[in-house]
Amino acid sequence: MAEIRVDKLHKAFGDFVAVRESDFTVRDGDFFCLLGPSGCGKTTTMRMIAGLELPTSGRILLDGEDVTFRRASHRDIAFVFQLFALYPHMNVRANIAFPLKAQGMPRGEIRTRVEEVARILRIAPLLDLPVSGLSSGDRQRVALGRAIVRQPKAFMMDEPLGALDAEFRELMCGELRALHDRLRATTVYVTHDQLEAMSMADTIAIMNEGVIEQVGTPRTVYEQPASLFVADFVGSPAMNFIPFRAALAEGAAEVRIDDVAVPVPPLREAVEDSELVLGVRPEHIELTDPNEAAPLRARVFGVEYMGTTQIVTLNPAGGGTLKARVSSELAVRAGDNVGLHLRPERLSVFRKRDGRALKSRLHEVPHG
Repeated sequence: MAEIRVDKLHKAFGDFVAVRESDFTVRDGDFFCLLGPSGCGKTTTMRMIAGLELPTSGRILLDGEDVTFRRASHRDIAFVFQLFALYPHMNVRANIAFPLKAQGMPRGEIRTRVEEVARILRIAPLLDLPVSGLSSGDRQRVALGRAIVRQPKAFMMDEPLGALDAEFRELMCGELRALHDRLRATTVYVTHDQLEAMSMADTIAIMNEGVIEQVGTPRTVYEQPASLFVADFVGSPAMNFIPFRAALAEGAAEVRIDDVAVPVPPLREAVEDSELVLGVRPEHIELTDPNEAAPLRARVFGVEYMGTTQIVTLNPAGGGTLKARVSSELAVRAGDNVGLHLRPERLSVFRKRDGRALKSRLHEVPHG
């Protein structure tokens, strides 16, 4: 397998810029997810890595070798598409074996490789069946088998679970990750589904309008979002945002919202009088007893029971809406007036102007 390095990768279609100066590295054996909304440039980025699209500028290195303008057939990369792209007139065995036959590999080796891949994917009993009669999940396994059997340097997967129903998608997420762990294959996986990315990826690159907003582990992008977009896109419910205006000195450990002091992780940069946004995850809002004194207060607008937790929608005194994730055992009803406690070590502060997070101790200390 191989490391993939993308250096200042840029793709423009006339006046439209699909990918803007992207930089990231996919480590050897990494499961790397390109995550973002439809039209953000993630599939275009993958197609350029695979050689199906030529960049306007920038470089792509595969295993240390510059393959930027090399043909797809000369990059030793296997591609798995969303819509399977199987040959309907062939059975499962012939579909998986096709790329090896095209390379002129001996029949004995083809049979050995096909049967080994079928065993790994648990489709050995299906080898002599036509693909047209298979379930969506089994057809996706056949598509994966056709990619795996080549033993390429890297795999590209473009929303391979998008055509499956919810139950199959959840099952295949687990199987794909287990397969990756067995093969230790360098994999680039495109998805718009944050749950897929968070459950499978070693590393996530979050894209927005052609720009890589943040690259990090699932835990890092969730707990230490680099921008308002990342904070809003990753997490369900999304991070809460509370706008305010302030001038903050380096080392400041609190902000003031509606004349209430709110502790935050000490800042590592100063900011002049500016429009800012305080970000807090729903699970980092604690509700206090209605009779307990609290500087921040809100009225409960609604409660959604989720089993072990409940999502409480709040209307704070200063206006706006917040969502808190609390234990389902907490007695709370619509109309209650409650106090709010925000966990200071988990708060983020963003500049509204460019959406970037202010550097703070939050980005230095990993949470346990």
